[in-house]
Amino acid sequence: MDGGMIYDKLPLTIEQQLELLSARSLVFNDRELTLHTLERISYYRLSAYWYPVKNSNDSFKPGASFDVAVQLYEFDRHLRLHVMDAIERVEIALRTAITYTLAHTYGTFAHTAPINFRRSFRHNQWVTKVQQEAQNSQEDFVSHFRNTYEGYPTLPIWMVTEVISLGTLSRLYEGMLPHDQTKIANDYHVKPVVLRSWLRTLTYVRNVCAHHARLWNRQLSVSPELPRHDARWQAPVTPTNRRLFAVLLILRQMMAHHHQGVHWQQRVSELLEPIASKNYWCIAMGLPNDWPNHPLWNRVNDDIPDDERVQE
Repeated sequence: MDGGMIYDKLPLTIEQQLELLSARSLVFNDRELTLHTLERISYYRLSAYWYPVKNSNDSFKPGASFDVAVQLYEFDRHLRLHVMDAIERVEIALRTAITYTLAHTYGTFAHTAPINFRRSFRHNQWVTKVQQEAQNSQEDFVSHFRNTYEGYPTLPIWMVTEVISLGTLSRLYEGMLPHDQTKIANDYHVKPVVLRSWLRTLTYVRNVCAHHARLWNRQLSVSPELPRHDARWQAPVTPTNRRLFAVLLILRQMMAHHHQGVHWQQRVSELLEPIASKNYWCIAMGLPNDWPNHPLWNRVNDDIPDDERVQE
């Protein structure tokens, strides 16, 4: 549905962008450095980071600084890298667990039989998607299978789970039979319904990161369900499931099962601390009071010996 207004804004040169910001009272210390930054990072992308210090008439609040907006942008960039690092570890572990469960329960081509999945699972649609992803894959093991064996593009389950996207993997888990889901969810000390929601959220967050979009203060469009049976999720207060901190807690809990995440948690904490010194930023990220000591974040009981931590 059309909004009714005609978009008539014209493109501005880098110099014009700078003059517009100056006219709106945004402070910048080094003109040449600011011009160079606008050449490197688009005005429109940076605008998401100076938006919190703008007034309703598009002017900036007193003391609003271009440098602070760039620092916030850089913070968000590093945050996305840390989150992607954690999602990669979690994703690979899940691929392994799902593969092992299906292969050892139903055989090499477990994913091809609808009987191995819930009745509500759109199995044919999922298999078609998998075959498309297999055909688009450039992996050598896919080419070897195609040139050596019959049945391509149907691949063994352990090859399938290496070529499909996280979203397709998430849908596979959702389609698994309840007792198979439970085997995997138990490893993370949550119920299957919770793990299903976590995978949907992590898929969404991964896409945000992969497209270099703003993450730090984003309200999650796909929010996770939080465990009700685990008192740590309610202490000292239940975190909001619409903000970043809930995602960080999920990643921390899922990595802890595989004795990972100790160094990751420390690095993320160091990154968060300067930003968390301001109450507004804490609210934007969903950070509760005394967040560094939250029992799910500072998981002292999950620490592993120093000589093993290098394996992270």
